[in-house]
Amino acid sequence: MARVPYADASDVPAEYEELLESSLQGKPLNVYRSLGNNPEVLAGLRSFLSSLWTDSGLSERDRELVILAAASETRNRYEWHQHVNIARDVGIDDEVIAGIGTGDLSPLDGDETTLVEYAVAVVRREVDAVAHEETAARYDDETVVGIAALAQGYAGLGGMIDAFDLELEDGDEFHGWDPR
Repeated sequence: MARVPYADASDVPAEYEELLESSLQGKPLNVYRSLGNNPEVLAGLRSFLSSLWTDSGLSERDRELVILAAASETRNRYEWHQHVNIARDVGIDDEVIAGIGTGDLSPLDGDETTLVEYAVAVVRREVDAVAHEETAARYDDETVVGIAALAQGYAGLGGMIDAFDLELEDGDEFHGWDPR
């Protein structure tokens, strides 16, 4: 059982009700329902995460590779599970997803490998000059900032998910780190 209650629409002011739902799935998610205990924080976090999604400078595919890398590195099952579904929806196949989940990056191309390795280094707080230069050779400064913010933003979200001990939504079964 989660350490904080899951808020329902009736528990939050009307202007926050829609923030409890996934814009992709059209249903309430436990991560948002837990944050609904503080509607202002929920609103701020949703705005921040939305900015990371839309303003990072990455394609949908690359965005999901970074988020999967952050979730895998932090071993956050909830975040991993949610983003396996999203990754599949943007065309990432299970072999690539499994590669990130198991640490075998051979199914990724060279640019994707560099991206995932950089995201992992950001989460670990181990970005060195070599990792930065390899990434900066492929992306402009604005996108490098977006990658780092996306990786750390989702690592931070994963920390809250862990602190609250969130469960997958009813009826969901964990995909596993290798969802093939």
